Amino acid sequence: MTLSDVTKAELVELGARYPQARSALLPMLHLIQSAEGHVTNEGIEVCADILGITAAEVSGVATFYTMYKRRPMGEHHVGVCTNTLCAVMGGDLIFERLKSHLDVGNDETTDDGRVTLEHIECNAACDFAPVMTVNWEFFDQQTPESAIEVVDRLRAGETVQATRGATITSWREAERVIAGFEDGRVDEGPTAAGASLAGFEIARERGWTAPSLDAEGSTAGVADTKQEAEEQADTTRAGTETLIEESPADTAEEGNDD
Repeated sequence: MTLSDVTKAELVELGARYPQARSALLPMLHLIQSAEGHVTNEGIEVCADILGITAAEVSGVATFYTMYKRRPMGEHHVGVCTNTLCAVMGGDLIFERLKSHLDVGNDETTDDGRVTLEHIECNAACDFAPVMTVNWEFFDQQTPESAIEVVDRLRAGETVQATRGATITSWREAERVIAGFEDGRVDEGPTAAGASLAGFEIARERGWTAPSLDAEGSTAGVADTKQEAEEQADTTRAGTETLIEESPADTAEEGNDD
């Protein structure tokens, strides 16, 4: 498959969004996956040419991050978290049951091309363990039975709604969104619920609020240039180091040598 002129133009557009074009490499690779179904050799070469870097540098990134795939993917990517908390809460069992039900191993695709199954590391959703994702959308507090129901509905072409997120489309369409091209579904479904909002609810009940931007000790404002940003970062770092050096804990330790 050859990259279309439209995709190449969008890759150039992504590069133009950043002060340093090479910063666009990550979204560019997601766009390649959206167009090609995985990161192809041609996609690597085109990204390198646009960014003025070597194909080896692009390949190094594409093979470092697990979200980039070098083999063709199924219509849907199903990821089961098997990191510590999800594993002990049932993630390992869910993954084993799905492998048996779909007759695939890790990072393999079903014969009908519908589902690629993968065990993945922490999804940062431990309060909803065990968690499964479909095209990076969350399916919370899963069981082997509920997970099998989800993949069966996906294979049947039914409409599936994420627990906290948008209606499931396809992995390629999700990759396009990750690349930075909106699909109009950003407001579908709740994005936070339950335990994730516990701290917010306590703060609201007790009238706690975050300091305003004008509070003493805050930065003067948002930097307009790269140099201003670097100067603000240096000032903030110096202030933090001073506070650490003068902390009561350190003073107390110095006075209790015996």
